[in-house]
Amino acid sequence: MTLILTRSDVVALLADALEDVEAAVERCHLDLAGGRAVLPPPPAMRLQGSDGTFLAMASASGPAGLAAVKLLADLPGNRERGLPVQRSAVLAVSARTGVCEALVDGAEITRARTAAATAVATRVLARQDARVLGLVGTGPLARAHARALLPGRAYEQVVLWGRTPARSRELAGWITAELGVEARVLAGPQAVTESADVLCTLTPSREPLIRGAWLSPGQHINAVGAPPRPDHREIDTEGVVRCRIVVDAYSTARAKSGEVLIPLAEGALGEDDFRRELGDVLAGREPGRTADSDLTLFDSVGVGLQDLAVARLLIDLAHERGSGTRIDLSG
Repeated sequence: MTLILTRSDVVALLADALEDVEAAVERCHLDLAGGRAVLPPPPAMRLQGSDGTFLAMASASGPAGLAAVKLLADLPGNRERGLPVQRSAVLAVSARTGVCEALVDGAEITRARTAAATAVATRVLARQDARVLGLVGTGPLARAHARALLPGRAYEQVVLWGRTPARSRELAGWITAELGVEARVLAGPQAVTESADVLCTLTPSREPLIRGAWLSPGQHINAVGAPPRPDHREIDTEGVVRCRIVVDAYSTARAKSGEVLIPLAEGALGEDDFRRELGDVLAGREPGRTADSDLTLFDSVGVGLQDLAVARLLIDLAHERGSGTRIDLSG
């Protein structure tokens, strides 16, 4: 029987599983670094006359016992239709028998694994004495990051900015009330950048919002929000070049990260400047932060193996709790 998990199913299952999601994402990057998982570059498909891109984000994992593909539809025109710009679903099959184990709505998986990857990267790349978290962007991804980064950590303050003042105030109030950390709205992205020890950029920006001149030694930056399009980025070339760069996966970053592809095309970066993967840092094979004065950047494009890892967790939780719907695809 194949398990079907809707978006509401996923929300319910993940409500008390944030630590498990972070652990699963960390394991998948270690598995990738150790050769126990496979992550091919995702092909990008475009139809003639369409502004959309369809990404088949495939992966396979021996420890998880799954092969999976998330089909991501990136459709900028949906904004005018009042629909989500990105939609996705994850198909997971048994690595042993090939049976289709699950079909899972991808929206919440994507949000949860993205925030979890940021939390893992921040743990190994940020200074131990980081006390101020900065958020540029105030959408659902910002809330997911606040949930993933703040509990159990030593942050004393959150500073944030978004294009819509009302949403910025709402997010600051929610962080203060729900997560117990004082949150303040600042005047713009420069003020947030200059105030933060750890900065998360969480916007679908095409043009850079963060300037390299604003960065200070010792900061850690998570570049998260730009969609998987080679011409979109949140941090300018100077900012990227000033940092020690860690990517989630080189093959993915090389295919669709404007954060590194634009500086590469300009000749400001070389290929070797962004080959350092998160899994290799976790495994101790590559240096992350080597001194308190280092500027570090986690370029989070998002990879299918993260989706597989969270799908494995959701499948197991759903079977334990009797959640979701089961259908016989072979019937």
